[in-house]
Amino acid sequence: MMIAQELLDKLLNAEKGIVAREKSDRPALIVPATELVAVMTQLKNNADYGFDMLCDLTAIDWIAQNQFEVVYQLHSTTKNHKMMVGCRVPRDNPQVPSVCSLWAIAEWQEREVYDMFGILFENHPDLRRVLLDDDWQGFPLRKDYKDEFMLERPEWA
Repeated sequence: MMIAQELLDKLLNAEKGIVAREKSDRPALIVPATELVAVMTQLKNNADYGFDMLCDLTAIDWIAQNQFEVVYQLHSTTKNHKMMVGCRVPRDNPQVPSVCSLWAIAEWQEREVYDMFGILFENHPDLRRVLLDDDWQGFPLRKDYKDEFMLERPEWA
């Protein structure tokens, strides 16, 4: 079984902008949006990695850095290892390629991230709201989201 550092060493490629992600409890990469599909395809189809399961797909709003990070949690059921892949995009034009063609479950997970954060997934087969009404205004998991029903944040928070 490949250990975490070996996984990272095989994938890191400064030339393509792939770097190790800091502060993670598992092997973790940051991949530019332009390389995302190629890297994810390799992670799934290359027998050395075998990441056959997309466990989770979510996003983080790094408002101070004016960017979002789309986060993918991968698992290999055959090799029993895990990896996290992040893809950072600007808040003013948040677009990443869809990975629906690799993992079917991504279709719903990408719709949820779109619904809550407003991140667009290029080539998604049916990108529309999945949790909120079609006429909902805004994206509730953005840190700058406000609506008339929200409670005020306490001063100490």
